[in-house]
Amino acid sequence: MTSRRRLGRAATMRAARYRTTGNSPAASPTGPLHQLVDAFGITTVLLATVDAQGRLKGKEFDAASLVQRLRSGGLSPEMCGYVLGTDLGMTAARSGSFSWESGFGDVALLPDTQHARVLPWLPSTALVLAGPISVGLPHPLAPVTVLDEQEQRLAGLGLTAKVGVETEFVLFEGTARDAAAIGFRGLRPAVWDNRDYALDQPLPVREFSRRLRQVLAGAGLPVEAVKGEGAGGQVEVTFPYGPVAAACEQHVLFKHAAKAVADEQGMTASFMAALPGGVGSGMHLHVSLHDVDDQPVLLAGPEFGSGLSEPGEQAVAGLLTVLPALGPLWAPYVNSYKRLRDHSFAPTRLSWGRDNRSCAVRVVGHGRSLRLEVRVPGADANPYLASAAVLAGIRHGIESGLKPPAATRGDAYLDREAEPVPLSLAEAVSAFETSPLAGELLDEHVVAHLAAVARLDLEHHAAAVSDVELERGLTQA
Repeated sequence: MTSRRRLGRAATMRAARYRTTGNSPAASPTGPLHQLVDAFGITTVLLATVDAQGRLKGKEFDAASLVQRLRSGGLSPEMCGYVLGTDLGMTAARSGSFSWESGFGDVALLPDTQHARVLPWLPSTALVLAGPISVGLPHPLAPVTVLDEQEQRLAGLGLTAKVGVETEFVLFEGTARDAAAIGFRGLRPAVWDNRDYALDQPLPVREFSRRLRQVLAGAGLPVEAVKGEGAGGQVEVTFPYGPVAAACEQHVLFKHAAKAVADEQGMTASFMAALPGGVGSGMHLHVSLHDVDDQPVLLAGPEFGSGLSEPGEQAVAGLLTVLPALGPLWAPYVNSYKRLRDHSFAPTRLSWGRDNRSCAVRVVGHGRSLRLEVRVPGADANPYLASAAVLAGIRHGIESGLKPPAATRGDAYLDREAEPVPLSLAEAVSAFETSPLAGELLDEHVVAHLAAVARLDLEHHAAAVSDVELERGLTQA
């Protein structure tokens, strides 16, 4: 099956997502670009795509000029293809699809101007997302396309998935520029102690939360809840569940908004998976499955209470089998694996259990809300790629009729029968590149590309001398 779907189908799916708002274009923060420009006094348009790290990359346009060019058919946007193939620091690869070897050619973009969005965290600004294309079809290496391929394959089984994203991050005092000035060391969390579930957060944190909820609601992206987490300055945001691609888009925009609001208020929002002092931030994916009539299929039936159906058990088994082979999709950096520590609320064993937060896959909810919470991705993961890994695992389990091991009861960190998660990015990339299953589920070209991106991070860290190395070796070696 080709990974490059017809543009008409993708556009139809996007349109269906946005029709659920029920608002007129003039009142809604989403809609045709020219209508938003008139209704909201938009002066700046961000034309952007999602890069390999799950960030918005693109250009700023004068709104009036862009609308005029679109009306005249005078816009054929392109972008250097390396935005799909660099690491966190935008390091240029030596070889591969987007590299010095390839000559760094441009990738054409298809703007979705009918579903632009106002961004209230930036003055008089709207966003137009653009999909990378190749020979008139969605580019096979774009994260959005990788996820779309998995959704289409799942649809071939008569199933669709819905996802609710729950993510953690840490607020620090001082802006990112302030942090850079002190070498990113000595940062002070905005909260100095454990305020998990606390409703007496310090004023700066309360103001950040209020402003973040305000701007996201103004963009048509309301959050479900915001709460303090277990580490100093740590915050958790939960979003309503819905179609997978829409949830991923919302998460990308949420991170963009969180960083902008933090900077506006003299703070820094960090989505690193692991920070000094053993602080880890995760991105938990709550996944449900539905049949062609939109009926949930994870639940065995009302008479079974909270029991999993046979497809539900197969989905769990598939996740436990596939996730270790697709590590770079849900833990893409060297730092990502430093979050996966015993008794950290981040899993170290590929186990599953009923309402058990020490497991990699937690079965949670009751009745129609029964779902699988996949707890392995960190806050640093690209939501499109992490979700693609999850859907690939679910599909594999159902297609192969897999059976899960016994559910873990109690402390999953002590379950020595469960396979450990990858211990490092090097281990994960090696397993990813050599796994026949990865190539079968994702396409070998996609595997080679994502492995090359992950190796850029490995190369960067291999040449860097850390503070810990200096502390341990400067006078003792």
